[in-house]
Amino acid sequence: MSDLILLHNPRCSKSRGALEILEQRGLQPQIVRYLDEPLNAEAIAELLNKLGLSARELLRKGEDDYKALNLADTSLSEAQLIAAMASHPKLIERPILVVGERAVVGRPPERVLELLA
Repeated sequence: MSDLILLHNPRCSKSRGALEILEQRGLQPQIVRYLDEPLNAEAIAELLNKLGLSARELLRKGEDDYKALNLADTSLSEAQLIAAMASHPKLIERPILVVGERAVVGRPPERVLELLA
């Protein structure tokens, strides 16, 4: 199987659950603690491509930064939303499992299994 990369926040129960699911199957993903090592705009754009999502779909709309930055404004471009996520990584939905050229948001955590078939 291709290398597994898990964008992980250990404080998030969903993220911990996804990691546990992988470990129960004997898999040890490379852990990227994206809050400690933020992704740049180019990496986020690549991730969105692998996910098949728009930037807006990857935003955590309940975060204070979402409201403070007025990210609900529908006139904001994809590039502006990506820049916001690069500057404020808490805005990125989690966890995300990347396997080769595909990725999935682990909400619920069992969704990570979709890439293991």
